[in-house]
Amino acid sequence: MNNFKEKLSIVCFGEVLFDVFPTHRKIGGAPLNVALRLASLGANTHIISRIGNDAIGRELIDYVRMNGVDTSSIQVDEIFHTGEVIVKLNEKGSASYTINYPVAWDKIVCIPEDEIMVKKADALVFGSLVCRDSVSQSSLLEIINYAKYAVFDVNLRAPFYTKEILINLMMQSDFIKFNDDELYEISAFMNSPYHSLEQNILFIAEQTNTKHICVTKGSHGAVLYYNGKMYYNSGYKIDVVDTVGSGDSFLAGLISKLLNNVNPQEAIDFACALGAIVAKNEGANPKISSKEINAFMSPI
Repeated sequence: MNNFKEKLSIVCFGEVLFDVFPTHRKIGGAPLNVALRLASLGANTHIISRIGNDAIGRELIDYVRMNGVDTSSIQVDEIFHTGEVIVKLNEKGSASYTINYPVAWDKIVCIPEDEIMVKKADALVFGSLVCRDSVSQSSLLEIINYAKYAVFDVNLRAPFYTKEILINLMMQSDFIKFNDDELYEISAFMNSPYHSLEQNILFIAEQTNTKHICVTKGSHGAVLYYNGKMYYNSGYKIDVVDTVGSGDSFLAGLISKLLNNVNPQEAIDFACALGAIVAKNEGANPKISSKEINAFMSPI
């Protein structure tokens, strides 16, 4: 029997920004995408970040608040502008990014109220991109110390990462999410002797003392290593519109299920379905109901 919590409390830390496409712009940033999807799944969600004192920053705050995420920990910077990312999509809908620097989310400050909030929460979700600036990096490294369950969403965006910071974040995490390219790249610079995906998951788990690792494989689904056992989903066939935010919704779906003590196989199946539905829609945060997810997984 599933032992559901009354309501999950999850804090996301990191970038909030606008993804600027050739024809339009959408609010995004991986930690914010995760927070928005978690809120839509019923979690009590906070985001720790920083915007500029500008019109697009105010627009972002209004949107996030309207979509059920607590914005009281979004700081306002008087010097740096709200972040923007230039997104280009190839013919298959896969995205490449030009990430402006420096911007407001590079300057997130660690404050006592946020430390207390993280201490009370069920989980803290963060990525590696926010560590490109020493100010936000030091704030994250401080706030991780207060997390009950630290979820590291690896987001390799060259040139904004180093081997040292990635290993440091992994060592402090309870759950690590990679895509397959990221897993192989990080395993290589940790001198893994292995070539298979499963062997490298076990290598990372042993090297970092992490019991929970997930690797996404694009249209081919994902692998979840959870408390000593591997779980698989082979993916869902869809017509991709764009992949922006699909991995973020996948992570939100996965951890919301796992933290509610749902069976790991059920959790990864749900997460893959949710990520696929996002990829067949435009933008990172399309509205998706539980009914739609269930119908997608079991159409009959």
